[in-house]
Amino acid sequence: MTEELLARIAAALDRIAPPPPADADPLDHPAYVWRDGALQAARAFAPLPLDLLEGVDSQKEALVGNMRRLAAGLPAHDVLLWGARGTGKSALVKAGVGAVQDEGGDLALIEVAGDALTGLPRLFDRIAGQPRAFVLFVDDLGFAEASEAPRLLRSLLEGGAEARPANARLHVTSNRRHIVPRDIKEQDGSINPRDTADDKLALADRFGLSLGFHVVDQPTYLAMLEGYARTYGLALDPHDAIAWAVQRGGRSGRVAWQYVVELAGRQGKRL
Repeated sequence: MTEELLARIAAALDRIAPPPPADADPLDHPAYVWRDGALQAARAFAPLPLDLLEGVDSQKEALVGNMRRLAAGLPAHDVLLWGARGTGKSALVKAGVGAVQDEGGDLALIEVAGDALTGLPRLFDRIAGQPRAFVLFVDDLGFAEASEAPRLLRSLLEGGAEARPANARLHVTSNRRHIVPRDIKEQDGSINPRDTADDKLALADRFGLSLGFHVVDQPTYLAMLEGYARTYGLALDPHDAIAWAVQRGGRSGRVAWQYVVELAGRQGKRL
């Protein structure tokens, strides 16, 4: 009776549980989100024009060149973009995909949350063999000290039984070059902190292309704003722009864009 009752309860729960979301067609959309174990079309994919991203010329050239190779079915690297917050890492990934699409390359972006890494093998099954290339975008990656995610991701990058397919490459952003948390602590005395750090360094080494991003100087910050002002028809006051950066505590691509939003609002312009 107990087994029969449990079977009936399980069947009842299956009936009332919402069905898993259906996968979007991986060939129909420019960008997707991997959410709840399903591939969902992004509601809006509007990357900035590549030429608006100032102060990252060498990173831009390397990243977009690698994406072009991926879209053409040629050998391409997984990419780690590391550095200070707000320096354009995420914006460059999206802008790069948009630029390759504008050139006619059949390349799509799939955004994957850091806590969804365990579901990547299913995503790989979904896109493997598709006549299209994919940038798998993991933004702002970080790991808890006890997490198994570093080893999982390392296996997916290279050498594991479920390595990512040839038509997909991981593009990961992180605030640290080696994706290591600030505090390396022993858990119970049986784990050497150095071993933990080495494990994460081994993950960083799996990326064939590693691009650093740094806080911009004042001329570069103003050049960013001048480009935005020309594009969106805004009147720019450099002194006000510098004061905005001081108020925000630093200069970066993110601070520049936030100032553009403020400026457009003041001047009644749409972005």
